[in-house]
Amino acid sequence: MTVETTLAKADADLRAGRTPVARQRLRGLVGSCPADLTARRRLAEVYRLYGEPAEAGRWAYLDEDRDPAETAAFEARYADPVERMLALAWRGPEAGAATATARARLAEVREAASAHLGRPIDVWSVQVTRRPAGAEEQKDRTETLFCAGFAVIGLFLLGLTVLGAVTAVGWLL
Repeated sequence: MTVETTLAKADADLRAGRTPVARQRLRGLVGSCPADLTARRRLAEVYRLYGEPAEAGRWAYLDEDRDPAETAAFEARYADPVERMLALAWRGPEAGAATATARARLAEVREAASAHLGRPIDVWSVQVTRRPAGAEEQKDRTETLFCAGFAVIGLFLLGLTVLGAVTAVGWLL
């Protein structure tokens, strides 16, 4: 189904009062075509119908005429720049954005996320993750505990084997 067909179906859903269906249709469209600013704008309009300014701000974030209150609500909900970057659900380079405003806003969010992580993020991806502080130390502790538990179980089984062998020899004598 083309973008235009999906947008037309979403409009028909809205006219028929099927707002949840329109929202789901538009979410799927934005997921499939994240660079389509019209789909993002329409999804923002649906969230306005729901009275959800943070979500409206999320999907209108790249618009030239976004609502400052909705933008503030979105930025408050996703205060962490990495989470904000993930919430925008953009994929690929910023150059794929249709407008200079969208490209500039994407670059701004990516740069903030890079600074927050302390490492550069070169391209937008929904796989951008962050490594929590102490993640390596936690992994080392987990591995140590696993090995210690395995050793205790091994020693227990060895003790049972020796006890069984001693008991068997006692029966034979």
